[in-house]
Amino acid sequence: MVEMPVIDREKCDGCGLCVSVCQCKVLVLVDNVVTVIGKEKCTSCNRWCTHCEDVCPTGAIRWPFEIIIEER
Repeated sequence: MVEMPVIDREKCDGCGLCVSVCQCKVLVLVDNVVTVIGKEKCTSCNRWCTHCEDVCPTGAIRWPFEIIIEER
């Protein structure tokens, strides 16, 4: 199963920044709230790009995992 970003609809202000950076075009605005569509079309998200989470000014998008880099 492909992990997809989790959207907090209450926090989304409909700015569309996440939609503009989504390389695989699975984020769209529906009724002025970001929505994930076409999960099977997602290719960049399989690499966990997290660009949508990075640009969201309200914190409405988060990925359901945390990347931890360990020093060796």
